[in-house]
Amino acid sequence: MADKQISLPAKLINGGIAGLIGVTCVFPIDLAKTRLQNQQNGQRMYLSMSDCLIKTIRSEGYFGMYRGAAVNLTLVTPEKAIKLAANDFFRHQLSKDGQKLTLPKEMLAGCGAGTCQVIVTTPMEMLKIQLQDAGRIAAQKKLLAAQAQLSAQAGAPTSMETPAAPRPTATQLTRDLLRSRGIAGLYKGLGATLLRDVPFSIVYFPLFANLDQLGRSASEEKSPFYVSFLAGCVAGSAAAVAVNPCDVVKTRLQSLQRGVNEDTYSGFLDCARKIWQHEGPSAFLKGAYCRALVIAPLFGIAQVVYFLGIAESLLRLLQEPQA
Repeated sequence: MADKQISLPAKLINGGIAGLIGVTCVFPIDLAKTRLQNQQNGQRMYLSMSDCLIKTIRSEGYFGMYRGAAVNLTLVTPEKAIKLAANDFFRHQLSKDGQKLTLPKEMLAGCGAGTCQVIVTTPMEMLKIQLQDAGRIAAQKKLLAAQAQLSAQAGAPTSMETPAAPRPTATQLTRDLLRSRGIAGLYKGLGATLLRDVPFSIVYFPLFANLDQLGRSASEEKSPFYVSFLAGCVAGSAAAVAVNPCDVVKTRLQSLQRGVNEDTYSGFLDCARKIWQHEGPSAFLKGAYCRALVIAPLFGIAQVVYFLGIAESLLRLLQEPQA
C-alpha cells in the first residue's frame, strides 16, 4: 500500500527534478532556437545557432543567454510533472484489462498527456518567448539606427541613437497581459501549442516505450540507466523535428513585439500561409536542429530521473522514522 501512496507524488517530484536539471543545461540553445525562428528573411540577424549565441554574449553578456530562464525554471516543474504523470495515468487506465498496450493505445495515452500539459506550457512559453526575443529586437533596432546614421553622411551627422528600451520582466509582462487582455492574454497561441504538444506526445511516448523495452531483458523490471537515457534522447529528437513546423508558427504567434518590416499574423492559418509565401517551405524547419539539441537531453534526463525513482527513495527515507 505504501508504494501506491507515494507513487503519484514521487512521479511529480521526479518530473520536477528532471525539468530543473534539463532546462539549466540546454536553455541557451532554446534561446537561439526562438531567435532563429522569429527572424524573417528581410531582417536576418543570425546565420546559425553558434552565430546567435556568440552575438548574444557580445551584446548582452554571458547571462544574456539565460534570458527567460527564471520563467522556465519556475514552471517547468509542474509542466514536466503533469506531462509524465498524465502519460503514466492514461497508460495505467488503458491497460486495466492486463493486456500489453497496443500502439494506438500508447498514442492515445500520449495524446492525453500532451493535452493536459498545455495548461502550464502555454503561459510559460508566452512569457519565455517575449524575454528571449527582446534582445534580438533591441539588436535589430540598434543596427538599423547605425545604418541610418552612416547613410546620412552628407551634412552634419544626425544623432539617431535610440534610447535603450527597458528590459521587460516576467512579472511586468504578466501584469500587463492580465490588465490588457485578461487571462486569455497568457493563453495566446493555445491552439498552436496544442497542435505542437499533442502530436509531440503521440510520437514521443510510444517511441520511447518501445525503444526502452528493446534494451530490457525479460528478467529485468527496468531498463539499464544508459538505455533509458538513449531512448529518451532518440525519441525526443524525432518527435521535436516532426512537430517543428507547428513550433515555428506557435513562436511567431506568441511574439508580441515585431522587428522592423516583419509580418504580423491574425491566426494559425494566416501565419502558416504568410511563412510559406514569403519565406518558403524551408522556413518551417527553422531552429529544428536547435530544438532537437534541446529536447534530446531534456527528455533523456527526464526519463533517467523518472525511471531511477530518485523521488521514491527520498520519500521512503522521509517515511522511515515514522515506521
